[in-house]
Amino acid sequence: MNFYPKRVLSNHYPSFYEFVVLCIQINGIKKHNVGSYGHLLRSPLPKSLGSLLLAAALTLTAGCSPDEAARPAAAAPGLKTYRHAMDQAPTSLDPTQAANVYANHVVVNAYDTLYAYKYLARPYQLKPNLAADFPTVSADGLRYTIRIKQGVRFIDDPCFPGGRGRELVAEDLVYSIKRQFDPKNQPQGAWLWQGRIAGLDEWKASGADYDQPVQGLRALDRYTIQIELTRPYPQLADTFAQGYSAVVPREAAEKYGKALGVHPVGSGPFRLVSYDSSRVVMERNPWYRQEPVDLQAEGYDPATQAYTGIEAIDGRSPPFIDRLEIHFITESSAAWTSFTKGNEVQFGSPPIEQVDRVLASKKPVRLQPEYADRFHVYSGPEGGFVFTAFNMDFPEFGYNPDPERERRNKALRCAIIKAYDWEARNQSWYFGLANYFPGIIVPLSPEYDPALSRASVTLDVAGARQLLRDNGWTPQNLPTLVYGTTAGVTERLFFEQFRAWMVAIGWPHDKVVRKTYATFGDISRAWKRGELPLVAKGWGLDYPDAENTLQLFYGPNGSPGSNDANYRNPEYDRLYEQSSVMLASPERTAIYRRMNQMVIDDCVAMTGLSRTRIYLWHKNVIAVPDREIVGGFFLKYVDVLPATRPEG
Repeated sequence: MNFYPKRVLSNHYPSFYEFVVLCIQINGIKKHNVGSYGHLLRSPLPKSLGSLLLAAALTLTAGCSPDEAARPAAAAPGLKTYRHAMDQAPTSLDPTQAANVYANHVVVNAYDTLYAYKYLARPYQLKPNLAADFPTVSADGLRYTIRIKQGVRFIDDPCFPGGRGRELVAEDLVYSIKRQFDPKNQPQGAWLWQGRIAGLDEWKASGADYDQPVQGLRALDRYTIQIELTRPYPQLADTFAQGYSAVVPREAAEKYGKALGVHPVGSGPFRLVSYDSSRVVMERNPWYRQEPVDLQAEGYDPATQAYTGIEAIDGRSPPFIDRLEIHFITESSAAWTSFTKGNEVQFGSPPIEQVDRVLASKKPVRLQPEYADRFHVYSGPEGGFVFTAFNMDFPEFGYNPDPERERRNKALRCAIIKAYDWEARNQSWYFGLANYFPGIIVPLSPEYDPALSRASVTLDVAGARQLLRDNGWTPQNLPTLVYGTTAGVTERLFFEQFRAWMVAIGWPHDKVVRKTYATFGDISRAWKRGELPLVAKGWGLDYPDAENTLQLFYGPNGSPGSNDANYRNPEYDRLYEQSSVMLASPERTAIYRRMNQMVIDDCVAMTGLSRTRIYLWHKNVIAVPDREIVGGFFLKYVDVLPATRPEG
């Protein structure tokens, strides 16, 4: 799941810096709050960036005019509307393509999944959703039997006889999981069940005929599913809380084909009204089942959550709003302007250039009085991390048929990792509040080791230069390093910072090249096709277990699966297969940590950093927002009250 950084300013060019200060003052930020921006970039930016910084400053001064995407369409008078904001747009709403947080926020509201996560419980806890209860599991851990709720209806749609939605049954789940193994769909979610459900891979290999049964995936009756595994899989129930597992009726998939990506037909709390690259508009599903909220069962903690007014939904059946809009606004300043106007989006996060103005304190996060009067705030660690992986299938950097070149390639990767300035990145893009750490087991995972050596996330320019020299790398023979980003000033600034780090260790300026993609969906497809030597992305935990990040480097999950690095280490794979069938234990934790060290030692990725989330929402919105594991599931619990004061 990919997330993009915020704006950054530099004082390496004093005259321009003074101009930026003036621009920020025009935008309402006091000069004494601007001084801290001057040292955000620890390494100088090239002079060619001047025009880009000018564009960034002009973006700031134009902050009073939000993107067209932020402007809400008129809703019918009296309708209760909630307008959410996200920084990127999904390219498809088909569950087979639900590979990022943006698609998932929509998919889990248009469709149903067997399980979800409790709205308010922290740490996160799984709960039945479409399922009537938790699975019944055989003693050997290989057979799962799951009952689903009766009377659940798909929305009305022309794909059904007479246009009336029918009841959702167990066979629909069987069909939906098969879709993730049908090559015609170019699915991205098969990695969750690949090699685990008996007969499913064989079904794919024999032609993916939906009328042919799968040994380990059966509907025993109208409301009972039975799943037989090839080996124990303790996280199986968690996989059925993912957008990938959303239940799709066969009639819709066959009628709409690829167009299902813009025409979801599900049984979720909302139904789609419109969808484009600027926003999604949904309306309440009138046939959604009536299930009153039990705040205690959802994990309500009055000490930390009472301030949100969430007690008002206790005993009522969601969804509580008539209309849900999710606006996709890529520029953080435009999103912030829309949020603070008071009559547009109702959820936001302060952009980097506004933090000193908005926050009275960073530790703990506390709003200035003028903002505290209007908005609620929440801050906490993300359930995931950002990292940059090397695509090991590129012979210039990774695996190579020449053993000597492969050895030198490892030294090259290790040098790049030593040059990566995590503290500069933290200060530049994440308010200085992020937690950067070695490896791929994130701090929110119970298996995280805070005592692990931090050498792999410590800047060492001299060490990087020495490593290149010792292994025969010179400016003449260093390969061209292609860095992919989406279009935009912010993304260009991110790239220029990275290029400055590479130049600092001797990489020729013109050999660090930016390749630009129009949208997040475009670059995501490039990663899945293995087209880029570097994959710079964010990964949000699908479930609270380090297995979910360790699988990112499991060999069989290579592109187009979740292993964008295409890392293949037989010992790592063996340990992954051994631990993936184990329940939580000290022994499993020890194995997880060995695997984590392998990724570090093989210099496979620049990793990693977990951000501190800062969420703000209007005080007339009753919600506990979440972008992490609960994700889009929280939207069905949102309620909106009449505004208590005029805003704008």
